[in-house]
Amino acid sequence: MPDLHGINHVTLSTTDLDRLVAYYTDLLGARLAFERAATPPDPRVAVLDVGENDHLMIVETATAPTTGLDPLSRAGWGLRVGTYEELHEVRERILGSGNPVAEIETLPTQWTMTARDPDGRPVDIRAHRPRR
Repeated sequence: MPDLHGINHVTLSTTDLDRLVAYYTDLLGARLAFERAATPPDPRVAVLDVGENDHLMIVETATAPTTGLDPLSRAGWGLRVGTYEELHEVRERILGSGNPVAEIETLPTQWTMTARDPDGRPVDIRAHRPRR
């Protein structure tokens, strides 16, 4: 059986594609891989590179996305940065933009914080702690 190599993409919906793409690129450092205009019957789509082979697909829809937390009171999905210092830097950029973000928490294997994107959807942003 072939080995899995990770998650290829996560898809988010939004009523304002440009605003959400700007949040993930300008504040969190994602890179726009490509954008596709809406054509009947397909909606407008942007794909962002968020790591080596990891992608965030954003689809523009007429309905607002759900913005609740998962059963563990977390976002249910997340992005990863390399170090605690980078996590702190991202937090400061988010705060400076006027968007909400929680304090950085220390977990057994990583540091984490939960931000809210412009649609109000939670996103966990984490950095792995060095292994001992």
